[in-house]
Amino acid sequence: MAEWSFITNHGLVLAAIARHPRSTARDLGDDVGITERTAHKIIIDLEEAGYITKTKIGRKNKYTIHPDMPLAEEATDAAVGELLVMLGWKRRRRREPTPVS
Repeated sequence: MAEWSFITNHGLVLAAIARHPRSTARDLGDDVGITERTAHKIIIDLEEAGYITKTKIGRKNKYTIHPDMPLAEEATDAAVGELLVMLGWKRRRRREPTPVS
């Protein structure tokens, strides 16, 4: 029987980024079970589609997910953050700046 999944590699990489936003493409690929090269291509796809933003920090990257982006599915009007919450992602709250007296 052929292996299949309800969630595509793009969804799995996005979920892996949600769990570890400072991971390398190699680490994300290992986490999902794909090659580093495939993970890198998926990261580029996700960034070009507006699902993530990549920020360079020294020699590493940090990924920020845009959870309000709609899923690229015609069958639902859900946002990507809703899918990630179903997969166990806990949205981090942004810290409010401390008022200066």
